[in-house]
Amino acid sequence: MYLYTQICIFCEMIGTIVNATTIVLGSIIGSLLHRGVKEKYKEVLYTGLGLASLAIGLNATISHFPQSQYPVLFIISLAIGGVIGTALDIDGRFKRLVDKLQREKKKDGNRLAEGLSTAILLYCIGPLSMLGPVISALKGDHTFLFTNATLDFVSSMVFASTYGIGMVLAAPVLFCWQGMFWLVAHISSTAISDALMAELLIVGGLLITGSGLSLLNLKDCKTLNLLPALLVPVVWFLIRSIIV
Repeated sequence: MYLYTQICIFCEMIGTIVNATTIVLGSIIGSLLHRGVKEKYKEVLYTGLGLASLAIGLNATISHFPQSQYPVLFIISLAIGGVIGTALDIDGRFKRLVDKLQREKKKDGNRLAEGLSTAILLYCIGPLSMLGPVISALKGDHTFLFTNATLDFVSSMVFASTYGIGMVLAAPVLFCWQGMFWLVAHISSTAISDALMAELLIVGGLLITGSGLSLLNLKDCKTLNLLPALLVPVVWFLIRSIIV
């Protein structure tokens, strides 16, 4: 029975496991390149991933529109979430933190610490990495996590080609981070209705679309400033359940 339970958990968390594994593989490949990935290859890889993010994000949003009980909630969510995120300057704080870590580690001469701190932030902070394990736990859909895994695979190759094989240490951090989201969603699955999931996927899909536009260098949507938008449907459904 114990073995069966462990196998079930493994299958349910396959998206997060794949994501962590791709970082390990990407780091190994990147460390073997030594000289780094040429800019033209980075550009074409991120262009492809940007297009994939656009397709997945728009599909998540459009396919869940018919399930929405409140057709304008996603607009309100983006507006309120965007204002809150901009007031908190989440995107700016994130970028300044990354820059600060890079400067400090360069002063100390610890290039691995520089790469790890930057990579962990980039791997963990974003709609795919945060919403992906929630969707995986509640719906058994690993699409977001597989997409994130592909992005992280490319990024880990780039990082490891510069900072070395030690970049594999980012994989267990990502696993614990996504595992936390997965566990919370799994435990509270009965409290999350299909209607709420539809609203989260509509908003989340738009955030992923914004990430795709950024990867394509078409528009810096400052997606991190829009992350609070994911909380607005949760708060709305909570208030609605209390009133009703």
